[in-house]
Amino acid sequence: MSDKASAQSHKITHLLHNLDERIFNSPKIVLGLILMVTLFFASQIPGVKMYSDFADLLPQEHPYIVLHNEIKESFGGANVVIVGVEVENGDIFSNEALSRIHRITQAVDNLPGINHNLVASITHRNSRKVWMTPEGNVNSESYYDPQGSEMSAAELEVLRQDVVANPRVYGPLVSPDMKMALVKAQLNEGQLDYVKTFDAIQQMRTDEGAEGFKIHVTGQPMLVGWAYQYLGQIIQIFMFTALIMIALLVFYFRKAYGVLIPLAAVVVSTIWGLGIISLFGYNLDPLGLVIPFLISARAMSHGIQIVERYYLELNEHADHHKAAQQTFENLFRPGSLGVVSDAIGLLLIAIGSIPLNTKLAHYASLWALSIIITVLLAVPMLLSVLPKPKNYAVKHNLFRNVGYICADLISTRKAAKNALLIGALLLVGGWYASSKVVIGESEPGSPILYQDHDYNVSSGAINDSFPGSEELYIVAETREKGGIKRPEVLKALADLERHMLMDPDVGGAKGIPDLVKQVNRLLHNDDPRWMQIPGDAQYVGGLMFTYMMSSPIPGALNEFVDTDERIANLVFYYKDHQGETIRRAIHTAKQWIDANEGRVDGLTIRLAGGTIGVTAAMNEAAYETNLWVLPLVFLLIFAMVMFFYTSLQAGMMMFMAMMFATTLTYAYMGVTGMGININTVPIIAVGVGVGIDYSIYMMDRIRSEMVLQHNLSSAVRTAIRTTGLAVSFTAITLIAGIVMWVVLSDLRFQSDAALLLSVMVILNGAAAMLLVPAWVLVFKPKFICAAYEDEDGVIHADVLGGDDRSHESVKTPVC
Repeated sequence: MSDKASAQSHKITHLLHNLDERIFNSPKIVLGLILMVTLFFASQIPGVKMYSDFADLLPQEHPYIVLHNEIKESFGGANVVIVGVEVENGDIFSNEALSRIHRITQAVDNLPGINHNLVASITHRNSRKVWMTPEGNVNSESYYDPQGSEMSAAELEVLRQDVVANPRVYGPLVSPDMKMALVKAQLNEGQLDYVKTFDAIQQMRTDEGAEGFKIHVTGQPMLVGWAYQYLGQIIQIFMFTALIMIALLVFYFRKAYGVLIPLAAVVVSTIWGLGIISLFGYNLDPLGLVIPFLISARAMSHGIQIVERYYLELNEHADHHKAAQQTFENLFRPGSLGVVSDAIGLLLIAIGSIPLNTKLAHYASLWALSIIITVLLAVPMLLSVLPKPKNYAVKHNLFRNVGYICADLISTRKAAKNALLIGALLLVGGWYASSKVVIGESEPGSPILYQDHDYNVSSGAINDSFPGSEELYIVAETREKGGIKRPEVLKALADLERHMLMDPDVGGAKGIPDLVKQVNRLLHNDDPRWMQIPGDAQYVGGLMFTYMMSSPIPGALNEFVDTDERIANLVFYYKDHQGETIRRAIHTAKQWIDANEGRVDGLTIRLAGGTIGVTAAMNEAAYETNLWVLPLVFLLIFAMVMFFYTSLQAGMMMFMAMMFATTLTYAYMGVTGMGININTVPIIAVGVGVGIDYSIYMMDRIRSEMVLQHNLSSAVRTAIRTTGLAVSFTAITLIAGIVMWVVLSDLRFQSDAALLLSVMVILNGAAAMLLVPAWVLVFKPKFICAAYEDEDGVIHADVLGGDDRSHESVKTPVC
């Protein structure tokens, strides 16, 4: 048979069509299987845990994090608690203030999960005054004796002078204006009980709070603890969101099926998603709840599309089984393509080396793919077995005006050309604004919380009072034991310190070269001329041994060198960890390393630890992930669409729609100061996959209408007024669902993420409603203009294999 519309001419699609029919002819069996799987997944939900693990935030393969993991037990890591005790009147050198600082130090030292060897404050036993006795011995004592009697004014003045004379205390632990003292502590990483730690710190703040004193607390454990405090609020937002979405469904459909079936789709999809998380053994992170919620909202969007199309088909077919089957056949393929696009965006997040995003990519991509079964397959089948609705007339409402307005705007080729021109101008402006996007954080404090939040206020107060509370660790390694004692090594490290201190953002430094010079000066009657590095390694070792023996506390040198004296840690203090600060810090260090590499035999300089080093690794990982993920998302969706429609133009159309929405999203980020970091990269990748659904649905509907109407302008207008209004409503529903995060959430990250997703939804909706129809009208792609329907009702174009129009049985549209 030579008729190209025959089943024989399209054997593969004919087989798929027969498979679809066989599946659809057994709806009760298929729905029963879906119910059984749903019950199984529901039984797994109690195993889902919600907690944060600091290690999940770190790109474990990054060299900075490799170093961080090696040194965190000896020199410290980034899981730091910093308590600032501020005196409003006078300074900290009073008996009341010192006793309060001591009690707070003890409370911090007793926190769960604390590393007791890495606690520091002016009243801690490790902070010591070192001096040489008249007999030539080196002695030391703690600055503060909690067992002693109250100090006199003269004794307090001596203490003040002693602290000022010690650069390792004055500046790092006591502010230059002497109004604030810091208590620093490291927590052991792992699955910490952040809630218990947070509650203990807050109780300490309550107990020690008094008139004339302010207690500020910052650090990663506090940040996570604050996030946990809003879990109750998150549940409230879920409830408000559910009510809003139900209200919108009622207003839009005003029919039981239109309300209950999309909601049922959301419930089933969510059960499958949570069950998948439990089976993987993954945890839900409180900060990452926006994306699982978005997947559920997408399930509702697909459900709305299906029910909307079902009501339209009922006006064409009296048999509701036939209407449901037509709905399935018309929407399953483009819907599946859209779902796979969503899943690709989610799965590619795993390209980065951040475990949190890898876990998210694994379970979220499978959750998204499950929508093919739980919504695209189950909902049409459910509609086919349920009784035919009595009232299926589609009534006009406010939301439908969007589709009609867009159809009127893009109705002529001239209007379409103008739309594409405006889109091109917006792209150019978007590229410029996108260049303003920063890598990392764009302002001090944490972007997870608002600037006026207690956490960020505390961070601001501490950073305003101190030369720097954010630490950068640079580690020096030598090949042999005792290599750090070599004079050429110490002089190189001292030169590195001088180079780093040229950066105006560096508030100070701490390292073994400074200690050696200070002890050398001390042993020479405190003569400043002896503040230098000796020329003999054995003499250096003697100075280090003298300092160590002067302290009754074991491990006095542990903060500077390891026990083999082979590795040394240099600490540099910065005021914040903004993206630009970190970039300059790492660049400055690399400058010295590149210029001095190999000059000292056996010496290796490694970057980087501390909060600055860890954040630098996270920023670099986010940037690299962003660099790879988006192009791959674009490429794979382009390839899939091109293959699905056997048309290069179809792929190009979707590529341009994605380019438009993504570029303007970055422009929005540049204008609002939102940076690219580990939190925003997944949101952008998900937004691209989610948003392209709209353009796929629109393109597919234009092609379907073209086959029926044989007139391009009429097909475009009808598509916008039908699929377009469903797109506009699902976009509005999605925005209404996530806008509550913007309005109600005290977690700024969730609010910003919801706002960013809303912007992406609006931009993708605009691309689908305006740019895709305009592109079709202007460029008249052959896969639409040459489309025809075979005897199974499957649409083809044959644009890649020639276009034989000689058969009269095929009605070929004319553009």
